[in-house]
Parts: sequence; structure tokens; C-alpha cells
Amino acid sequence: MAMRAMYYEGFGERPTIEELPDPSPSGDGVVIEVAASGLCRSDWHGWIGHDPDIRLPHVPGHELAGTIVATGSDVARWRTGDRVTVPFVGGCGRCETCDAGDHQVCPQQFQPGFTHWGSFASLVSIDFADTNLVRLPDDFGFVGAAALGCRVATAFRGVVERARVRPGEWLAVHGCGGVGLSAVMIGHAVDAHVVAVDTKGAALDAAREAGAEVVIDAAGASPDDVVAMICEATGGGVHASIDAIGGAAPSYASIMGLRRRGRHVQIGLMTGEAAHAPMPFDRVLAWELDVLGSHGMSARSYPAMLEMVAGGELPVHQLVTRTVSLDEAVDHFVESDSTGSGITVIDRF
Repeated sequence: MAMRAMYYEGFGERPTIEELPDPSPSGDGVVIEVAASGLCRSDWHGWIGHDPDIRLPHVPGHELAGTIVATGSDVARWRTGDRVTVPFVGGCGRCETCDAGDHQVCPQQFQPGFTHWGSFASLVSIDFADTNLVRLPDDFGFVGAAALGCRVATAFRGVVERARVRPGEWLAVHGCGGVGLSAVMIGHAVDAHVVAVDTKGAALDAAREAGAEVVIDAAGASPDDVVAMICEATGGGVHASIDAIGGAAPSYASIMGLRRRGRHVQIGLMTGEAAHAPMPFDRVLAWELDVLGSHGMSARSYPAMLEMVAGGELPVHQLVTRTVSLDEAVDHFVESDSTGSGITVIDRF
């Protein structure tokens, strides 16, 4: 048997669609028939060579939903036919970190599309199934579920669990791609006042539709100009701020736009020189600011998010701006560094 998959043998080389051997489940894993998989900028970073965990040749893809078609001998909680999704970072379920519930930073973590072949394929193998799989409600479509796996789930943890945003607080979101728009929507859902910052008019329009009260066009503006606009719009700065795009400039503006005792959450990847970007520690110290990282979300946190989705508070389907076939996805994938607002999902393999 052979599965169809997007495949590349060199970083930066244009992927091709190939027929590859079907995967088999590990003892603690499952094989999922992929019904939908989101195209994410993180996959583009991996393709460029920014992720040291990727070993060539490679199949990318980490935002997925589908149906279990095979299970390993040690899997207890799952059966063939179950409809599931999975966090993009999975824990081993056996170490001290996982015992504390922090699967997303497990030292032995499993990442489809990074540490292992991913979901830009008709089939994908997922390890540590009993720890990491999330059961989908029967009435929840696969396309919407695929959008949850990275961008919505990452934003949910960033806003709700890391930034601890409370009703009535001001929240700034820097960068309004998939993660940023998700953060805007979640901030609005928890009754925060949301400021959206981006350089593209279409992204800011989408942020307004997602619930932003204030939008700031950062095109041509310096980071200090952005900070000044945030402080003017919010009467002195925000309580919490998220850099959803990654980079020295947005992370600096995110921190400096906080009011005293504010919380900055870094979600956007910091690559290249930005990996060691300067930080205004004088402000962090004097104003007692929190600087926090956020790396996905474990399966244990999904029920709260799914409850908000089911209740209509998080209309995630609105974030999906297009669906494409696996063949069509190649062009979208190689252009992911310049993607606009919203989420593109592969739903035909």
C-alpha cells in the first residue's frame, strides 16, 4: 500500500507529491487517516531549515484531524473509527514533566511534522496516543478541528493559561495571521478589550471581525511608534500582550506596550538573529513585568477550548479562509512566509 504525501529531500527545495509506504503504528501509537490538515507558517520554518529536529527526507504538517485506522498493541483508550485531533506537541506521558500535566514541554516530546513525519499526507502515525489524542464531538467538522491543532490551541493557552487575561483587561495582539486572529477571537470571548497590531489592512479588517476594539496599522512605524499608539489607545498600556508573529521589533513593542505588572507572552517563533534579540530588562525589572513563553497546549486543556467552540464563543470556522487539495497545497506551502490573514486547510488528499 502507498499513501500520498507532500515530500522534500532538501531544505528550501520545492516539495513534490509522492506515493510513499503506509506508516505502521508504534506499540503506544496509532495511524490516522487524515481528513484535514492546516497549512501553518511553522511548517514553512521547518522547510527552510529553522528547526533542528527535522531529519531529511521529510513530510511536513502538524495541524490535523481524522479517523484512527490502526492502533498499537499497547493503546488502551482508542479504537479504529474514532474521530480525533492531536496537539502539535505531544508528551511521553511517563516523565516528571508529563506527570505535572505539562506535556507541551516534555523532554521526550513527539511533534508530527517536525520530530516525525507529519500530516501533509493521507495517513500519519502518532506516538503516545493514550496521552495525547483528543476525541472530537460527532458534530464538529474535520476542517474546523484541524485549525485547532496549533494556531487556535496555541493562542488559547497563550491568552487563557499563560497571560491569564481577565474580563475588562486590555490585551494587545501583535501580528494577525492564524495565531494572532485566534488570540483576538479568544480575547474577545473572555471579555477582554483587544488591540490588534499588523502591517496589512486585510489582516486588520479580519481582526475587527474577530472582535478587536482597536486596530493599529504598524506599516512604516517604528516599534516605539507602535508602543505610543498602544498606550494612547488604552490609557497607559495593556495588561497583557502577545507577540504572535515573532521578531525583535514586535517582541520589543509587545513588552514596552505593557502597563505596570503586565504580562508578555511570546508565541511567534524567534529565529535567526531574533533568537537572541535584546530585551528591555530595565523596564521588566522596574515595572515587575512577566515575560512568558508559550509552546502549544497539552491535550488535557482541550476540553475547556472545545466547550467554548461548542457554545459558539469561538467560531473557529470563521478563521478558515480557504480549503485546498494536497496538490494545490504545494504552492501555498512554499509561500507561507508571506501568508495573509486566516487559515488555509488541506481537505482533499
